[in-house]
Amino acid sequence: MPNAPTPVMTQPPSIFEPSSLHQWVQSFVSGIPYARAAGMEPSNLGPGRATLSMPARPTWTGDAQRQLIHPGCASVLADTACGLAVGAALERIEPFATLDLRMDYLRPAVANEGLICDAHCHRLSRSIGFVTGTVRQPGHDEPVARVNATFMRATSNVRRNGPPPTAAREPLHTDAPAALPAFDRPALPIGRSPYVDYLGVMRGDAADGAPVFKLPFRDELIGNPLLPALHGGVLAGFAETALVLHLVATNPHQTDGPPRGVDFHIDYLRSAKPVDTYAACTTVRQGARVALVQVSLWQDDPRRPVCTARGHLLL
Repeated sequence: MPNAPTPVMTQPPSIFEPSSLHQWVQSFVSGIPYARAAGMEPSNLGPGRATLSMPARPTWTGDAQRQLIHPGCASVLADTACGLAVGAALERIEPFATLDLRMDYLRPAVANEGLICDAHCHRLSRSIGFVTGTVRQPGHDEPVARVNATFMRATSNVRRNGPPPTAAREPLHTDAPAALPAFDRPALPIGRSPYVDYLGVMRGDAADGAPVFKLPFRDELIGNPLLPALHGGVLAGFAETALVLHLVATNPHQTDGPPRGVDFHIDYLRSAKPVDTYAACTTVRQGARVALVQVSLWQDDPRRPVCTARGHLLL
Protein backbone atom coordinates (compact mmCIF):
# COMPACT_ATOMS: atom_id res chain seq x y z
CA MET A 1 0.00 0.00 0.00
CA PRO A 2 1.32 3.44 -0.79
CA ASN A 3 2.51 5.67 2.01
CA ALA A 4 -0.21 8.08 0.85
CA PRO A 5 -3.95 7.94 0.20
CA THR A 6 -5.09 5.42 -2.35
CA PRO A 7 -6.91 6.58 -5.50
CA VAL A 8 -10.70 6.77 -5.05
CA MET A 9 -13.26 5.62 -7.61
CA THR A 10 -15.97 8.08 -8.65
CA GLN A 11 -18.70 5.68 -7.51
CA PRO A 12 -17.09 3.48 -4.86
CA PRO A 13 -18.40 -0.09 -4.72
CA SER A 14 -19.83 -1.99 -1.79
CA ILE A 15 -17.83 -4.97 -0.60
CA PHE A 16 -21.03 -7.01 -0.70
CA GLU A 17 -20.85 -6.97 -4.50
CA PRO A 18 -18.06 -9.43 -5.42
CA SER A 19 -17.80 -8.20 -9.00
CA SER A 20 -17.42 -4.61 -7.82
CA LEU A 21 -14.80 -5.62 -5.25
CA HIS A 22 -12.85 -7.49 -7.90
CA GLN A 23 -13.03 -4.48 -10.23
CA TRP A 24 -11.82 -2.14 -7.50
CA VAL A 25 -8.91 -4.42 -6.58
CA GLN A 26 -7.82 -4.67 -10.20
CA SER A 27 -8.08 -0.89 -10.52
CA PHE A 28 -6.16 -0.40 -7.27
CA VAL A 29 -3.24 -2.62 -8.29
CA SER A 30 -3.06 -1.41 -11.89
CA GLY A 31 -3.19 2.20 -10.66
CA ILE A 32 0.02 1.83 -8.62
CA PRO A 33 3.06 2.27 -10.88
CA TYR A 34 5.31 0.18 -8.63
CA ALA A 35 2.78 -2.66 -8.42
CA ARG A 36 2.50 -2.71 -12.22
CA ALA A 37 6.29 -2.66 -12.64
CA ALA A 38 6.67 -5.52 -10.13
CA GLY A 39 3.98 -7.65 -11.80
CA MET A 40 1.81 -7.93 -8.68
CA GLU A 41 -1.37 -10.01 -9.07
CA PRO A 42 -4.32 -10.14 -6.60
CA SER A 43 -6.35 -13.25 -5.76
CA ASN A 44 -8.52 -14.85 -3.01
CA LEU A 45 -10.53 -11.69 -2.40
CA GLY A 46 -13.16 -11.50 0.31
CA PRO A 47 -14.45 -9.16 3.04
CA GLY A 48 -11.31 -7.82 4.72
CA ARG A 49 -9.05 -10.34 3.00
CA ALA A 50 -6.75 -10.32 0.01
CA THR A 51 -3.84 -12.29 -1.39
CA LEU A 52 -1.21 -10.61 -3.53
CA SER A 53 1.59 -12.35 -5.39
CA MET A 54 4.78 -11.06 -6.99
CA PRO A 55 6.65 -13.17 -9.58
CA ALA A 56 10.29 -14.13 -9.24
CA ARG A 57 12.86 -11.76 -10.73
CA PRO A 58 16.65 -11.66 -10.57
CA THR A 59 16.44 -8.01 -9.48
CA TRP A 60 14.73 -8.98 -6.21
CA THR A 61 17.93 -10.67 -5.00
CA GLY A 62 19.41 -8.84 -2.04
CA ASP A 63 22.36 -11.11 -1.31
CA ALA A 64 23.89 -12.53 -4.49
CA GLN A 65 26.44 -14.59 -2.55
CA ARG A 66 23.86 -16.47 -0.49
CA GLN A 67 21.09 -16.18 -3.13
CA LEU A 68 18.49 -14.58 -0.85
CA ILE A 69 15.69 -12.17 -1.70
CA HIS A 70 16.06 -8.65 -0.30
CA PRO A 71 13.68 -8.19 2.69
CA GLY A 72 12.49 -4.92 1.17
CA CYS A 73 10.73 -6.93 -1.54
CA ALA A 74 8.66 -8.66 1.13
CA SER A 75 7.90 -5.29 2.75
CA VAL A 76 6.66 -3.63 -0.43
CA LEU A 77 4.47 -6.64 -1.24
CA ALA A 78 3.11 -6.77 2.32
CA ASP A 79 2.35 -3.04 2.38
CA THR A 80 0.38 -3.29 -0.85
CA ALA A 81 -1.47 -6.45 0.20
CA CYS A 82 -2.42 -4.94 3.56
CA GLY A 83 -3.81 -1.92 1.72
CA LEU A 84 -5.94 -4.24 -0.40
CA ALA A 85 -7.28 -5.92 2.74
CA VAL A 86 -8.29 -2.55 4.21
CA GLY A 87 -10.09 -1.63 0.99
CA ALA A 88 -11.84 -4.99 1.01
CA ALA A 89 -13.04 -4.34 4.59
CA LEU A 90 -14.64 -0.98 3.79
CA GLU A 91 -18.34 -0.80 2.96
CA ARG A 92 -17.55 2.12 0.67
CA ILE A 93 -14.06 2.81 -0.66
CA GLU A 94 -12.43 5.94 0.76
CA PRO A 95 -8.85 7.25 0.88
CA PHE A 96 -6.57 5.62 3.46
CA ALA A 97 -2.86 5.63 4.20
CA THR A 98 -0.31 3.46 5.99
CA LEU A 99 0.54 4.64 9.50
CA ASP A 100 3.09 1.97 10.35
CA LEU A 101 4.31 -1.41 9.22
CA ARG A 102 6.15 -4.11 11.14
CA MET A 103 7.89 -7.08 9.55
CA ASP A 104 9.15 -10.11 11.47
CA TYR A 105 11.48 -12.22 9.32
CA LEU A 106 11.10 -15.88 10.26
CA ARG A 107 13.46 -17.36 7.67
CA PRO A 108 15.30 -16.13 4.58
CA ALA A 109 13.39 -15.95 1.29
CA VAL A 110 15.16 -17.87 -1.47
CA ALA A 111 16.14 -15.88 -4.56
CA ASN A 112 14.56 -16.55 -7.96
CA GLU A 113 11.29 -17.66 -6.39
CA GLY A 114 8.11 -15.60 -6.13
CA LEU A 115 6.51 -14.10 -3.03
CA ILE A 116 2.89 -14.29 -1.85
CA CYS A 117 1.27 -12.22 0.91
CA ASP A 118 -2.05 -13.19 2.56
CA ALA A 119 -3.48 -10.17 4.41
CA HIS A 120 -6.46 -9.84 6.75
CA CYS A 121 -7.97 -6.60 8.06
CA HIS A 122 -9.19 -8.00 11.38
CA ARG A 123 -10.39 -4.74 12.93
CA LEU A 124 -11.79 -1.61 11.29
CA SER A 125 -12.70 1.31 13.56
CA ARG A 126 -14.04 4.69 12.47
CA SER A 127 -10.48 5.97 12.08
CA ILE A 128 -8.06 3.04 11.94
CA GLY A 129 -7.69 -0.29 10.14
CA PHE A 130 -5.62 -3.06 11.75
CA VAL A 131 -4.11 -5.67 9.43
CA THR A 132 -2.08 -8.84 9.88
CA GLY A 133 -0.58 -11.06 7.24
CA THR A 134 2.00 -13.63 6.25
CA VAL A 135 4.51 -13.69 3.41
CA ARG A 136 5.39 -17.05 1.90
CA GLN A 137 6.92 -18.52 -1.23
CA PRO A 138 5.17 -20.81 -3.73
CA GLY A 139 5.50 -24.47 -2.85
CA HIS A 140 6.57 -23.79 0.75
CA ASP A 141 4.19 -24.19 3.71
CA GLU A 142 6.16 -22.20 6.28
CA PRO A 143 5.99 -18.39 6.00
CA VAL A 144 9.13 -16.34 5.52
CA ALA A 145 7.71 -13.28 7.32
CA ARG A 146 4.78 -11.98 9.33
CA VAL A 147 3.42 -8.47 8.97
CA ASN A 148 1.38 -6.17 11.22
CA ALA A 149 0.21 -2.82 9.89
CA THR A 150 -2.15 0.03 10.78
CA PHE A 151 -3.88 2.38 8.35
CA MET A 152 -5.61 5.73 8.81
CA ARG A 153 -9.00 6.15 7.15
CA ALA A 154 -10.40 9.18 5.33
CA THR A 155 -7.07 10.81 4.45
CA SER A 156 -6.72 13.50 1.82
CA ASN A 157 -6.02 12.77 -1.83
CA VAL A 158 -4.77 16.32 -2.34
CA ARG A 159 -1.33 17.44 -1.19
CA ARG A 160 -1.61 20.22 1.37
CA ASN A 161 0.02 23.56 0.73
CA GLY A 162 1.65 25.51 3.52
CA PRO A 163 2.78 24.25 6.95
CA PRO A 164 1.41 20.95 8.31
CA PRO A 165 -1.14 21.00 11.16
CA THR A 166 1.58 20.12 13.69
CA ALA A 167 3.85 23.01 12.69
CA ALA A 168 2.86 25.10 15.71
CA ARG A 169 4.02 22.33 18.06
CA GLU A 170 7.34 21.70 16.31
CA PRO A 171 10.48 23.51 17.47
CA LEU A 172 11.47 26.57 15.48
CA HIS A 173 14.56 25.84 13.40
CA THR A 174 16.82 28.81 12.86
CA ASP A 175 19.87 27.05 11.44
CA ALA A 176 19.98 25.93 7.83
CA PRO A 177 20.21 22.17 7.32
CA ALA A 178 23.66 20.78 6.64
CA ALA A 179 24.64 20.55 2.99
CA LEU A 180 24.22 17.17 1.34
CA PRO A 181 27.38 15.22 0.58
CA ALA A 182 28.41 14.32 -2.94
CA PHE A 183 26.79 11.00 -3.87
CA ASP A 184 29.63 9.94 -6.10
CA ARG A 185 29.47 6.13 -5.99
CA PRO A 186 27.04 3.23 -5.83
CA ALA A 187 26.21 2.09 -2.30
CA LEU A 188 27.60 -1.37 -3.11
CA PRO A 189 29.74 -2.78 -5.92
CA ILE A 190 27.49 -3.60 -8.88
CA GLY A 191 26.23 -7.18 -8.76
CA ARG A 192 26.61 -7.77 -5.03
CA SER A 193 22.95 -6.91 -4.40
CA PRO A 194 20.79 -6.73 -7.55
CA TYR A 195 17.92 -5.13 -5.59
CA VAL A 196 20.17 -2.30 -4.42
CA ASP A 197 21.28 -1.94 -8.05
CA TYR A 198 17.59 -1.86 -9.09
CA LEU A 199 16.82 0.95 -6.64
CA GLY A 200 19.95 2.80 -7.78
CA VAL A 201 21.03 3.59 -4.21
CA MET A 202 24.05 5.90 -4.03
CA ARG A 203 26.37 6.65 -1.12
CA GLY A 204 27.95 9.84 0.14
CA ASP A 205 29.83 10.70 3.33
CA ALA A 206 28.75 13.42 5.75
CA ALA A 207 31.21 15.89 7.20
CA ASP A 208 31.74 13.61 10.21
CA GLY A 209 32.40 10.62 7.94
CA ALA A 210 29.05 8.92 8.56
CA PRO A 211 27.52 7.30 5.46
CA VAL A 212 24.43 8.91 3.90
CA PHE A 213 22.39 7.14 1.22
CA LYS A 214 20.32 8.45 -1.68
CA LEU A 215 17.34 6.88 -3.43
CA PRO A 216 17.05 8.57 -6.85
CA PHE A 217 13.48 9.21 -7.91
CA ARG A 218 11.97 7.57 -10.96
CA ASP A 219 8.33 7.24 -11.99
CA GLU A 220 7.92 3.51 -11.28
CA LEU A 221 8.59 4.10 -7.56
CA ILE A 222 5.30 6.00 -7.22
CA GLY A 223 2.58 4.44 -5.08
CA ASN A 224 -0.11 7.12 -5.32
CA PRO A 225 -0.29 8.83 -8.72
CA LEU A 226 -2.92 11.33 -7.54
CA LEU A 227 -0.74 13.25 -5.08
CA PRO A 228 1.72 11.93 -6.43
CA ALA A 229 3.71 10.16 -3.70
CA LEU A 230 6.29 7.42 -3.41
CA HIS A 231 5.11 3.94 -2.52
CA GLY A 232 5.34 3.33 1.22
CA GLY A 233 6.74 -0.13 0.59
CA VAL A 234 9.50 1.35 -1.56
CA LEU A 235 10.42 3.63 1.34
CA ALA A 236 10.44 0.61 3.64
CA GLY A 237 12.72 -1.24 1.21
CA PHE A 238 15.06 1.75 1.03
CA ALA A 239 15.09 2.06 4.83
CA GLU A 240 15.94 -1.64 5.22
CA THR A 241 18.65 -1.25 2.61
CA ALA A 242 20.10 1.70 4.52
CA LEU A 243 20.18 -0.31 7.77
CA VAL A 244 22.24 -3.05 6.12
CA LEU A 245 24.50 -0.64 4.22
CA HIS A 246 25.17 1.33 7.40
CA LEU A 247 26.34 -1.78 9.24
CA VAL A 248 28.46 -2.86 6.26
CA ALA A 249 30.09 0.60 6.15
CA THR A 250 30.71 0.77 9.90
CA ASN A 251 31.98 -2.83 10.17
CA PRO A 252 34.49 -3.00 7.29
CA HIS A 253 36.23 -6.09 8.68
CA GLN A 254 33.12 -8.29 8.77
CA THR A 255 33.59 -11.06 6.20
CA ASP A 256 30.59 -13.35 6.83
CA GLY A 257 28.34 -11.59 4.31
CA PRO A 258 25.88 -8.72 4.81
CA PRO A 259 23.76 -8.56 7.97
CA ARG A 260 20.35 -10.27 7.78
CA GLY A 261 17.14 -8.71 9.08
CA VAL A 262 15.40 -10.10 12.16
CA ASP A 263 12.61 -7.52 12.41
CA PHE A 264 11.78 -4.11 10.98
CA HIS A 265 9.33 -1.38 12.02
CA ILE A 266 8.62 1.79 10.03
CA ASP A 267 6.47 4.80 10.97
CA TYR A 268 5.18 7.04 8.19
CA LEU A 269 5.16 10.70 9.19
CA ARG A 270 4.12 12.43 5.95
CA SER A 271 3.67 11.54 2.31
CA ALA A 272 6.89 11.33 0.32
CA LYS A 273 6.98 13.56 -2.75
CA PRO A 274 8.21 12.33 -6.16
CA VAL A 275 11.78 13.54 -5.59
CA ASP A 276 15.06 12.04 -4.39
CA THR A 277 14.99 10.61 -0.86
CA TYR A 278 17.90 10.38 1.62
CA ALA A 279 18.67 8.14 4.58
CA ALA A 280 21.02 8.33 7.56
CA CYS A 281 21.36 5.70 10.29
CA THR A 282 22.46 5.41 13.90
CA THR A 283 23.60 2.19 15.55
CA VAL A 284 21.71 2.09 18.86
CA ARG A 285 23.37 -1.08 20.12
CA GLN A 286 25.72 -3.64 18.61
CA GLY A 287 26.56 -6.92 20.24
CA ALA A 288 28.49 -9.92 19.06
CA ARG A 289 25.59 -11.31 17.01
CA VAL A 290 22.81 -8.72 16.80
CA ALA A 291 22.69 -4.98 16.12
CA LEU A 292 19.83 -2.52 16.59
CA VAL A 293 19.89 0.33 14.06
CA GLN A 294 17.63 3.36 13.54
CA VAL A 295 17.17 5.19 10.24
CA SER A 296 15.61 8.50 9.25
CA LEU A 297 14.40 9.17 5.69
CA TRP A 298 13.95 12.72 4.42
CA GLN A 299 13.66 14.72 1.22
CA ASP A 300 13.85 18.50 1.60
CA ASP A 301 15.13 18.80 5.14
CA PRO A 302 16.62 16.13 7.47
CA ARG A 303 14.84 17.87 10.37
CA ARG A 304 11.49 16.93 8.78
CA PRO A 305 11.72 13.18 8.00
CA VAL A 306 9.07 11.50 5.88
CA CYS A 307 9.46 8.34 7.95
CA THR A 308 11.58 6.80 10.67
CA ALA A 309 12.39 3.11 11.14
CA ARG A 310 14.38 0.69 13.22
CA GLY A 311 15.42 -2.92 12.93
CA HIS A 312 17.39 -5.73 14.51
CA LEU A 313 19.92 -7.42 12.25
CA LEU A 314 22.01 -10.57 12.60
CA LEU A 315 25.69 -9.91 12.06
